[in-house]
Amino acid sequence: MMKKILYSFLFAVIALSGCNKALDTDSTRVVGEKNMWNTVEDARAGIMGVYALTRSALSDNNGHWIYGDVRTGEFTSPKRQDLKAIISNNLNASYPVVESLSDWTRFYAIVNGANVFLENVAHVKATDKRYSDNNMTVDMAQARFLRAFAYFYMVRIWGDVPFIISSNEGVFENKPRESQSKILAWVQSEILRAAADLPYIYSGGDIQQPSNYYNEDRTRWGGALATKVTAYAVLAHVAAWTADYANVAKYAKFVEDNYGRTGGGYTSVTDLSNSNGFFYNKNYRQMFGFNSDYGHIDGSSTGHIEELTLAEPITTKAIPDIYLPKDSILKYFNMPKDERFAVDTLGQSKFDRYFTNLNGKYPIFSKIKVIQGGGNDPNFRYFTSALIFTRLEDIVLLRAEALSVLGDQAGALNELNNVITKRVTADTPSPYDTTDNLDVLKVIFEERHRELMGEGQRWYDMIRYNKIRQNDAKFMNLINSGEFTGQYRASSYCRTIYLHRTLTGNK
Repeated sequence: MMKKILYSFLFAVIALSGCNKALDTDSTRVVGEKNMWNTVEDARAGIMGVYALTRSALSDNNGHWIYGDVRTGEFTSPKRQDLKAIISNNLNASYPVVESLSDWTRFYAIVNGANVFLENVAHVKATDKRYSDNNMTVDMAQARFLRAFAYFYMVRIWGDVPFIISSNEGVFENKPRESQSKILAWVQSEILRAAADLPYIYSGGDIQQPSNYYNEDRTRWGGALATKVTAYAVLAHVAAWTADYANVAKYAKFVEDNYGRTGGGYTSVTDLSNSNGFFYNKNYRQMFGFNSDYGHIDGSSTGHIEELTLAEPITTKAIPDIYLPKDSILKYFNMPKDERFAVDTLGQSKFDRYFTNLNGKYPIFSKIKVIQGGGNDPNFRYFTSALIFTRLEDIVLLRAEALSVLGDQAGALNELNNVITKRVTADTPSPYDTTDNLDVLKVIFEERHRELMGEGQRWYDMIRYNKIRQNDAKFMNLINSGEFTGQYRASSYCRTIYLHRTLTGNK
């Protein structure tokens, strides 16, 4: 039986008020190094632990959604003062959630977990003949990918960050921030390196991973692990962040051309908003995400967007932590036969998949509502939805964005319609059938707003859009001042401490 905990490192406490302060507590190894990297079970626990650390970093204090959806100022918080501070961009407010989300420690736990894995996994190969060359190659590619992803995620939040690609035997040192441009160049090269060794599918006869991965069939791993397509999808996001739109178009096209090899495809609007649909458990359409498997008792009442958005009549909670006002809903969802949400001539909801209780005091964002393993009992607040970083519709719209910036408006419109025509009723053509007198880039970002709402993309979309357009002086000042990255730490040097745990994860 796989070890429940392979190893754990205790950590010293960061003094946020003084990043240069000396570290007084030494790192302590709970399990001796010689007992940690001997068997194939150790290798499996190690790589699954890096996935678990990544999921934990993104979901801690609902960070993925607060960074990506709450910061935009579009949602309103009725009572939570900490969320009101974030909505108003008061990122130095003294609230535990704000302070926690200003701390990059949990992301460096991913980095160090991957570093330790990459530095030690060869010992498993040397001591356990069951651990094949192919298994080690694929595992190392996943560790490289997750480490690079962690750096990309941090750069989008903090800008320049310390750059560490060695565990350094548990010795913690002061590290200067490195230029984000340097880090992003490394991220791109590292993900490309990982992509070369990643399979399209696990335990499915892929030439790069032909046998059952860790003796489990493809249903165990579909949607749970990073694939070659996953890597190129994240590369498209990295290139978009650096405004390298030629590569955005290239990487996104690779995803479009090869996504079928993973077993995935487009998601219907019904499936997208069904409690047993796209966000339930794990599935092949989840191009890159982190599932909470109800069957593995892997849900919780926190770390899911439902904690922020759901309330009566979906759950027994009286008031949601955040909600989108009715006027905003009607403004954003302005296509009359949009099956995600639309109203009739009397102002009543026709398609309420994204929103419930439209005419109540607090309209409920109910697109994602996986309660107690896909059930609908309002008495439970035990959530098991998957945290999704990207899916096919996201990448198609990202390619549309790239083509528009590159001047191919017809190609961009075609990509846009590949998504929109799957969101309006079958007897309704896309509202955008020509580029004449159409601001193509604007409608692409409007569709990204509708389609990806609640998936942690909006804040980064707003930054990219304003960098392209350069016509919102207030937002550009926010970007140029560095405030958009939320760089809470005053010192150019900061002691980076890892909460260094690698646990067995139910991916």
